[in-house]
Amino acid sequence: MDLAEKDYIVIVQCDIVKQRCSGYFCERSFSQRTGGFAAYPRERAYRVTYMTCGGCCGRALHRKLTHLKRMLKKHEGADKDRIVVQLSSCITQDNYHAPPCPHLDYLRTLLKKTGIDFREDTRISDKAQKRREEGVYKCEECPEP
Repeated sequence: MDLAEKDYIVIVQCDIVKQRCSGYFCERSFSQRTGGFAAYPRERAYRVTYMTCGGCCGRALHRKLTHLKRMLKKHEGADKDRIVVQLSSCITQDNYHAPPCPHLDYLRTLLKKTGIDFREDTRISDKAQKRREEGVYKCEECPEP
């Protein structure tokens, strides 16, 4: 996927976490192009929108993204290939807020059904990474320290 060809980034946060999280660190990571956003070209301007998964089990995400696709097509003539979804670290990683989302595989399935490209992770704090290396936070897909 060529991120320079995208116009719209949809940052998806956990609905439960969003009740207490402002999204500050995800936004900061995007702005500074660090963490999960490091691959995005700095010189490229993107339109960014935030949404939640809609709550467990995340099924509302499909409806929200389908609506976004329709609105972009209708009002701007843009198709799904101009969009990338970025699943936030509160969904994909064991962290301060909670373990990874128990519905992560289902969310991936829903995203594939929309046909929209997606990526995982936004920001991983130094403290969370240290806890992962110490074995406090578990990550089945992470390499051993």
